[in-house]
Amino acid sequence: MQQMIDQIRQQADSELESAQDSKTLNDFRVKFLGRKGPVQQLMKELKGVSSEERPAAGKAINDLKQYIEKRCCQLEEQVVSKELEEQLEKEVIDVTLPGRSRFLGGKHLLHQELDHIVDILVSMGFSVQDGPHIEGEWYNFEALRITKDHPARDMQDTFYIDPETVLRTHTSNVQPRIMEANKPPIRVIVPGRAFRNEDVSARSHVFFHQIEGFYIDKGVTFADLFGTMNDFLHKLFGKKVPTRFRPSYFPFVEPGMEVDVSCFLCDGKGCPVCKKTGWLEVAGAGMIHPGVLENCDIDPEEYSGYAWGMGLERLVMIKHGIDDIRLFTQNDMRFLRQFVGM
Repeated sequence: MQQMIDQIRQQADSELESAQDSKTLNDFRVKFLGRKGPVQQLMKELKGVSSEERPAAGKAINDLKQYIEKRCCQLEEQVVSKELEEQLEKEVIDVTLPGRSRFLGGKHLLHQELDHIVDILVSMGFSVQDGPHIEGEWYNFEALRITKDHPARDMQDTFYIDPETVLRTHTSNVQPRIMEANKPPIRVIVPGRAFRNEDVSARSHVFFHQIEGFYIDKGVTFADLFGTMNDFLHKLFGKKVPTRFRPSYFPFVEPGMEVDVSCFLCDGKGCPVCKKTGWLEVAGAGMIHPGVLENCDIDPEEYSGYAWGMGLERLVMIKHGIDDIRLFTQNDMRFLRQFVGM
């Protein structure tokens, strides 16, 4: 056994003398210290050594391994130092060249505008709440009167995690949660992300942001909703924008409406983003259905309220003249740098 150890040591010393670069040195490590190398073979043959001689033989093999590792480390320092010197001799640094520009980072455009919208609504008396992205069917659908046979429950619109759990399709899932935990008056906004299984296009995406808002108290009327919408849009766009309110159906409001603003991209003349109509829908709204209030233990005979859901991306597209919703998520720095430090 000792004779084999001496032979391996001599062979290692001989081959290390010819190792002049990192690759050769790495190949040497694998050859001698790898799983198929001679040092590992010695460890396997240790089982055949008598029990009296085994401790001494094991120590000798371990000493050999440490010796080879030490020699490799010493030689590695010399090789790396030599290679670094050679690299520096080849490189030419022109100290007169200008430094590389560093671009300032900043919040994403959507988050900048979301902060602005939240500030506006908070100044109008709303508090801010949050809720889960993964939601049960009760809060996402049934508490809002979206029954089992409603088209929105179909797989083509909703991402199901399991038969009773979904990725929330709107921030309205927080509405019944807040109403269950609080008694009127309630004036709340819920900014957040929602998910729908839709085709990605210039107008729609599978994930997007909404700002849910609702107000419940005694004597709340449709006129309060009109006033809130107009006041908010005026403060958001900094000017009085043409708006229109169209009757519409939503299971959780009665009566319901859709809020449109004149398309900024085409000045109301018609373009692909507004589907040639000259108008862009920015919110669905209405008076909270009495059935929703009852589901959350609020007496509809005593209280009434309004609610809306606005798409953040749509508002930002209108405000900044952006014609494709996909630009927000493509991480194209040419697009994003336009809005740094706004």
